[in-house]
Amino acid sequence: MDVTVMKYRVQRKRLLQGLGLAYVLVLLSFYPWQWRAADFGGAVTEQAAETAGQTTDGQTAKDAGDTVPGQAGDDAGETVPGQAGEDAGEAVPGQAMEKPKVAITFDDGPNAKWTPILLDGLKERSVKATFFLIGVNIEKGDNAEIVRRMQEEGHLIGNHTYHHVEMTKVSDTAALNELAMTGELIQNITGEPVEYMRPPFGAWQKELEEKLHVIPVLWTVDPLDWKTEDTDKIVDRVVKDVEENDIILLHDCYESSVEAALQIIDRLTEQGYEFVTVDELLAD
Repeated sequence: MDVTVMKYRVQRKRLLQGLGLAYVLVLLSFYPWQWRAADFGGAVTEQAAETAGQTTDGQTAKDAGDTVPGQAGDDAGETVPGQAGEDAGEAVPGQAMEKPKVAITFDDGPNAKWTPILLDGLKERSVKATFFLIGVNIEKGDNAEIVRRMQEEGHLIGNHTYHHVEMTKVSDTAALNELAMTGELIQNITGEPVEYMRPPFGAWQKELEEKLHVIPVLWTVDPLDWKTEDTDKIVDRVVKDVEENDIILLHDCYESSVEAALQIIDRLTEQGYEFVTVDELLAD
């Protein structure tokens, strides 16, 4: 075969191959880049995926409007599980807010008629209180059983002297005897030593602290419930004045005081307060 003809044929073949490849490339330029990698024997590149409006694994999904698992969901307006919920205005699960605490206390008991009613109301509300007891009242009738019930239901029991004497107006010896007699009565019932005491009228001899093994407890809110039988007035005075860590003084020997105490508990609970015994309050 003539060499010239052969060269012509080779050149024509190459030309046709080139035109065919160019034609294929032209077609592909108009064809959507959404083919399967298996059809062309290769993997889809990240560039192809971007052109198709898709995101590859691990790529930021902002353009697609989705969040990648594990990525902060700020752009999507969502919070990632485990992320602090401050942006969403929500508390972090498991992180409970601590409630303001107050202690409600009762002096001059036990009273055979009103103390059991008060204990019923406290139990119904799951509230623990502190009782400062007078020795002569413990020895009346079956009042020892009321003291035992106080302990069994988780209330704190303190000493309020034996005769309700003003301790600054008696000798140190007499004051010590007042506390010792009542402390012994309570311990014989509960089996536990008395650690807290409230001096009647709030009158306390500082020097006695060196001779005693009890902690004096006064108060910060006093509605003077023993002066009035107006339950609403007692309630209003306490609710108006109470603040966090206050110790409320009431008496469980008056009907109006017992009724007021339960209303006070209900209203302060609604306001978010938690009732604790004085030992817990003083420990904080």
